[in-house]
Amino acid sequence: MASPATEHATVQLVNQVPENDRPDGDELNGRPVKKTKKTPKADSGRYPGITFANTAKLQSKVNLSQLRDLILYIFADGSAPQWVSVKHRPEFRKIVAIWVPGLEEAMFKPNVDFSTYNDNRSSDTGAGQATERVLTSPDDYYPRVLKKDLLPEALQSFADMFPHLWPVKAPGDEKTSKLHSPMHTMLTAPLPKSKEGKGPKAVSDPRGWTDVRTRITEFLITPEEYIEHGFLPHPAFLSGQAREEFQDPEGWVHSRVEKLEDGNVPEKDIEQGSITAGRKVLAMDCEMCMTGEKEFSLTRISLVDWDGNVIMDELVKPDKPIIDYVTRFSGITEEMLKPVTTTLKDIQNRLLEMLTPQTILVGHSLDSDMKAIHITHPFIVDTTLIYPHARGPPLKNSLKFLAQKFLNREVQKGGQAGHDSIEDAKTTLDLVKKKCEKGKAWASGDPGGENLFKRLTRAGTSYANQGGPEAKGGAPTGKSSAAVDWGDLDRNECSPATYKIKCASDAEVEAGILRAVQGDPDGLEIPFGGAQFIWARMRELEALQGWWNRNKLAEGDKNGPPAAAPASAIATQPELDVKDLIITVEEAEQLAKVDEELEASVHPLEICLMELTQRLKRIHDALPPCTAFIVFSGSGDPREMSRLQAMHSQHRKEYNTPGSKWEELSVQWTDVEDQALKKAVRRAREGIAFIGVK
Repeated sequence: MASPATEHATVQLVNQVPENDRPDGDELNGRPVKKTKKTPKADSGRYPGITFANTAKLQSKVNLSQLRDLILYIFADGSAPQWVSVKHRPEFRKIVAIWVPGLEEAMFKPNVDFSTYNDNRSSDTGAGQATERVLTSPDDYYPRVLKKDLLPEALQSFADMFPHLWPVKAPGDEKTSKLHSPMHTMLTAPLPKSKEGKGPKAVSDPRGWTDVRTRITEFLITPEEYIEHGFLPHPAFLSGQAREEFQDPEGWVHSRVEKLEDGNVPEKDIEQGSITAGRKVLAMDCEMCMTGEKEFSLTRISLVDWDGNVIMDELVKPDKPIIDYVTRFSGITEEMLKPVTTTLKDIQNRLLEMLTPQTILVGHSLDSDMKAIHITHPFIVDTTLIYPHARGPPLKNSLKFLAQKFLNREVQKGGQAGHDSIEDAKTTLDLVKKKCEKGKAWASGDPGGENLFKRLTRAGTSYANQGGPEAKGGAPTGKSSAAVDWGDLDRNECSPATYKIKCASDAEVEAGILRAVQGDPDGLEIPFGGAQFIWARMRELEALQGWWNRNKLAEGDKNGPPAAAPASAIATQPELDVKDLIITVEEAEQLAKVDEELEASVHPLEICLMELTQRLKRIHDALPPCTAFIVFSGSGDPREMSRLQAMHSQHRKEYNTPGSKWEELSVQWTDVEDQALKKAVRRAREGIAFIGVK
């Protein structure tokens, strides 16, 4: 009998066959397969639409949360929007949402001069006149009608795709002068309210909290969490043929646990009220140094027992030469390791003696430590999982933050001297003890929402005219999704997407979107017909505008800010054949001359906008009918805000230094700077969006 997952995949595959090629009698497991109804024509009475009535009264600007909720309403369980009218919701086949940081409302002014657009961009303290970024009016929260003949030539195609330009307010907090993440806001849906109106009381309210002593075994990582969080599975998790075929990675060892049941302690042998459940508990922390590009090797390991006694604290000599001691984090110096002869193999042998089937290993981000030691153990408690980040995975709280918040303790204050692995191990142990004393729900963190990709998979709604089951109001069957973005999509909010396409240029993003929309020709990775919800980000305009935060990029990151594309790179055809890329020397010289001529007469910003507009137009033209198309900037210009925030941070650091004097501070912070920061935050929150239906 087919599994539910296999059956669901088969249903999808059958439904993807064009109805003209599928006989009426097709059945799956004895049930007739529902045919997808024909796509309505644009002039029919049931074509979907997203419209704004000029007579509507808006009380504020649209924000990013409302754009996200529009997606939830069309495809899942979201509430109906009040700021637009969605017609024939069941007829929508796909939604494509593209984030384009760097787009600004002022770019769409008539007769805008891109050659001077970014000239004299200054702070709010008076030097120079910066280009006004926001078009204001008495009702500046209303959408602006896009008229092609009134738009700059580089952006005129926007009027072919969208009826309005929407002013959109980015998430932020003017009281604390901060801009919140547009990506997190767009890709995090609010948790649905409980129908019963009940739920656990907030752990932040001590008056309503009752301690529930919980055994440490309740916090052990599950086999599924091992895979999800990057741990190498222990052989005890495997059985049958999978265990026979399992091969140890080179240099790795496994604790001597034959089966998971070996870790159980008979109930009669457990002291009443014991939170260790008769287990031996060891807290571990490691320090690493770099022995290659993005390669870290063990240089110190510390272990403490349940009572806080240090049972191991060893420096380790890596097998490879150290290229960076990373002393500011590891606390390790070249002088410390000179006399050391202990090797990684020595540490592995000692741990194999200590890690019995009834030993629980405790740590913070233990996956990194286990990878450095090249060892696995099936019984692990990780504080990054029992104290989850408020914004959900893959984000993790730092040990320093957890100690401050839940232990009222300051750790990792070594500065340039680095961390102390004994201190970190004891802190981790105390966090686990606190959790065991308080209970599972305590400090579990309110994630504040559910990942949008997960929500669509869980609560996505299919309707009868989309080939879904006949049911009033639709039936929950889940929606497939694709994320197309720069960088590592497994380490941000895109990780739960059904399909992930990693890119290193906007050209690759364009190709990735088209692939996600249409599916692969062979259907092996992305099935024919593509994903139903596609989220993507284009970043070349952001880089040209200088909005890209380079400080967050790892050294040598190949996905760093791109160079501006030459003028001749502006494509005029939606597809290129390989033979079209083979040119003669004369043709190459001619293209170089064209580049020089164009770049002399056209500003790089205008070139970038022309290329962006053409990419969006090609994507729009390739979309199937009944597709919602959303393009949004996410925020306004954040640079002045970032500059003033850095000033404020430096001022506080110097001001809080013991013995500091006001007149000797390198950065002065007064009400003038404070008001300038608030104004810069308001400007950074001014974004735009475009909404249409193909």
